[in-house]
Amino acid sequence: MTAKTKKKKFSAGRWILIAIGVIVLFALFEIFGPNTGSFSQGEYLYIRTGSTFEQVKETLQKEGFVRDMHSFDFLAARAGYPDHVRAGKYKISKGMSNFSIVRLLRSGRQTPVKLVINKLRTKEDFIKMVGSNLEADSNVLRQMLNDNVYLSQFGLDSNTSMCAIMPNTYEFFWNINADKAFRKIEKSFSTFWNDNRKQKASAQGLTPQEAIVVASIVDEETNNNPEKPNVASVYLNRLRKGMKLQADPTARFAWGDFTIHRITSVQTSLESPYNTYYVKGLPPGPICTPTAASIDAVLNAPHNTYLYFCAKGDGSGTHLFASTYEEHLKNAQAYHQLLNEQNIH
Repeated sequence: MTAKTKKKKFSAGRWILIAIGVIVLFALFEIFGPNTGSFSQGEYLYIRTGSTFEQVKETLQKEGFVRDMHSFDFLAARAGYPDHVRAGKYKISKGMSNFSIVRLLRSGRQTPVKLVINKLRTKEDFIKMVGSNLEADSNVLRQMLNDNVYLSQFGLDSNTSMCAIMPNTYEFFWNINADKAFRKIEKSFSTFWNDNRKQKASAQGLTPQEAIVVASIVDEETNNNPEKPNVASVYLNRLRKGMKLQADPTARFAWGDFTIHRITSVQTSLESPYNTYYVKGLPPGPICTPTAASIDAVLNAPHNTYLYFCAKGDGSGTHLFASTYEEHLKNAQAYHQLLNEQNIH
């Protein structure tokens, strides 16, 4: 073989190796190189329960998570992802490769959802919050909250179901169902009601659910934690004496307009079991989700003779307490004068 022939063969072999190298590099780039798109809907990919691989691909492309679907499809098929689609919420970061995306989705490593519950007033508020943040079916949740047979296992009924919704921060996987979501929240409620709190409720003549109902009224009356025990004592004293609670927040709740600041005879005359101007005793359920501080204020309410309280006329947001109606009228007069001056209705 001549030197010229050898040179030609070496040159051809070199180009073949270069071509193979280029192909390998291209393949590696397709697998490990960035393949994310415009992220038109943000960085979180939501895969609904029961979704197929084709539906996942459609979402990935439509919402701009994947730039080149052909290379993603090729790798996903080789990794067996089409047969292992897992529902959930996944964070796709800019610059992720096909390999990283497929590995994330196949593993099912979701980004947890933190559900922060503060004050909610109605079941619909709760249902809307859950439905806006989790996959849990709103209609199923609504049915559960009104199903006395289902709720009986928790010592609740359709009136007291919201007692289980304690203000807190809860962590869920996005694709949790309604039953599991409610059970996790209810577990926090059960943990809160330890033996000590149950004993304190009993000493006040209340069940835990009744204590929460009283606390929900207290919570709507004031944000001032130091005042809450005295506010609670007013309502407990009224209950013991068989007086109507005549709590403005219950009339507002019954009316269904939470923007009202000044309660008038229009609201207090409404025939509703939640309107404590109309009925004696407690409402059948809570009028909001009270804080732990409000519940503990009820459980630790001091023994006193207070039967009335009224906001101070100085605009401080604090209250004056009274044991007699005459004393209360004087306090109320100053408060109503303030409302009139500020044109609050």
